[in-house]
Amino acid sequence: MTEYETVIGLETHIQLNTETKIFCACKADSWEDPPNTNICPVCAGLPGVLPVLNEAVVRKGALLAAAMHSEIRLKSFFDRKNYFYPDLPKGYQISQYDMALGNGGYLDLPMPDGSIRHVGITKLHMEEDAGKTKYENGRRYVDFNRCGVPLVEMVTGPDLRSADEAAQYLIRLRQLLRWLGVSEADMEKGHLRCDANVSIRPVGSTVLNTKTEIKNVNSIEAVRTAIIKEVERQVELVESGGRVEAWTLDWDDTHHRLTKMRSKETEADYRYFREPDLLPLELDEAWREDVLANLPELPLERRARFLQDYDLPEYDADILTADRPISDYFEAAVDAYAGDPKVVSNWIMNEILRMLNELGISADQLLLKPDQLAAVIKMVDSGTINNATGKALLSKVQQTGKSPLEIVDAEGLAQLSDDSALQSVIDQVLAAHPDEVMSFRSGKEGLFGWFMGQVMRETRGKADPQLTKQLLLDALSKRD
Repeated sequence: MTEYETVIGLETHIQLNTETKIFCACKADSWEDPPNTNICPVCAGLPGVLPVLNEAVVRKGALLAAAMHSEIRLKSFFDRKNYFYPDLPKGYQISQYDMALGNGGYLDLPMPDGSIRHVGITKLHMEEDAGKTKYENGRRYVDFNRCGVPLVEMVTGPDLRSADEAAQYLIRLRQLLRWLGVSEADMEKGHLRCDANVSIRPVGSTVLNTKTEIKNVNSIEAVRTAIIKEVERQVELVESGGRVEAWTLDWDDTHHRLTKMRSKETEADYRYFREPDLLPLELDEAWREDVLANLPELPLERRARFLQDYDLPEYDADILTADRPISDYFEAAVDAYAGDPKVVSNWIMNEILRMLNELGISADQLLLKPDQLAAVIKMVDSGTINNATGKALLSKVQQTGKSPLEIVDAEGLAQLSDDSALQSVIDQVLAAHPDEVMSFRSGKEGLFGWFMGQVMRETRGKADPQLTKQLLLDALSKRD
């Protein structure tokens, strides 16, 4: 059997999170609106109406282009993409074709084996969304709410070589979109949609063979599974003497199967021509420089810096750059702590992420500020409070908004480190449990943890663990 290589290109449609649609004043996000309630004559395609371009769409599209290392063209054009479908009321879609906002670009993906997969971008353009068709009880219903929703379409080159690489690309793209603040990138709500173009060829060949296009996948895991299924189908077909045809395939996520929708269109089928109702989009250098000035450090660049500057493990760096608020929070806490960054990383990954998950908020919404986290860690380091008290203190700061020191002083949470005071508590515990003392001295050393728990309970968790352990061992070792 011939060994085959998979060749994958992805087309992603990214909904920009502007307040209004791309060519009218209707609300852009209509996910929860009843069908056909968020429309106007412009996005519904009524005769005689004229589109007006939304500058916020251009700005967010340009910011994304810059982040993808794409050239922001100073002059671009809108075009009409002509096709007939029930959810496209005008009979055409306003898009960009040969002179789009972005020119070229790439995304470098770090792979688990340490290599880098360079994924080129062949298209990056703005366009309006079509509506949505729903099949129910043998009938087809059309909802025009999404008509005119602003999109950026990005098309990669045939540069991905496996379903896992395709999934990794989508994970990194989703991370980047949220990092920039240009899209919510929620695939379940249609903010990020992906079509996969898949073909196979013998290993060592450079020929691009006939590809199929997989549509209607609404999660990253579904993209991965659908590609695996299609590769298996193509290999089996070719090995049996068949030929891959250029079909558009529908993915059924319920039954994990692909079915043929239609023969795949070519660009000629859409009969592109310049949009007559919109002037060319002309930007100036000052506008472009303003966009570039707002481009933050990108997540993969920050990940590399965390590995280099903070000497973090790759696992920590991945977690701490998963989203921008937690990444910013970590850096601010490290600056305030002025100690080992790994210590701060441990506290954030074990305590802060748990807190965020329980509260359902992001790091920039916490009442517990980075300098307050650093203050708690310093108290634990100095022995002012123990580790358990420190963890509880984080929740108290978040609940009250008070400073850690203020809470420690008000509630008397400072660690009990006085030898005589601790010895007195230990003596009381041992005197109250003579049977357990006898059992321990007879060889049941597992009781030691129980004694530690009794002392901690009596001191309300404030006893210095190391000192308590030593004093308790000395007391239990004594023979009357």
